[in-house]
Amino acid sequence: MVALTILSMVLLGTVTALRTLANTQVSLEKVSGRVDEIRSVSEFLRDLMESAVVGSSSGGLSLGSGSRDATYFRLGDGFLEWKTNLLFGEAYGGTHVVRIAEEEGQLMLRWMAPTATDLNDDQWQQSPSRPLVVDLEAFEVTLREEYNADWTDRWQENAVAPALVRLQMKSSGRFWPDLIMQVQR
Repeated sequence: MVALTILSMVLLGTVTALRTLANTQVSLEKVSGRVDEIRSVSEFLRDLMESAVVGSSSGGLSLGSGSRDATYFRLGDGFLEWKTNLLFGEAYGGTHVVRIAEEEGQLMLRWMAPTATDLNDDQWQQSPSRPLVVDLEAFEVTLREEYNADWTDRWQENAVAPALVRLQMKSSGRFWPDLIMQVQR
């Protein structure tokens, strides 16, 4: 009887330890997945911002790209648009205007050819898209016109490219680290 009691206590302890180990493994996988998501989205957005097309449409040497290489930045409530060199997918290489925006609880990336710079919401809704972050709860974009200036959520149309762009996000109940990106000038 004593041996059976000791054996059942040892088995109970073993089962409890295995259950705790499994719960720890699930928690580690969730944290690892979240860190992976933050890293890959951050790297992708940094690459897009660092390859922003900055220039003028005043002519001059353009290396074959014509006068379409004018700086384009547009900031609005819950979205940021800019012209960049987009290099993913077989059909999407080259200069495009991209938009990141909060749409129905997701951070959505949209892109289109840089044929027009006065783009409206209807045109963006018909453009190709891809969700970057799901379960998005908060999204804010701020800019610094110069490196030592204050952060602002106001942007003057046709101004020179900002020095820095900061994205602040919250998804799945947690805040992401601020993503501060330098813009090529």
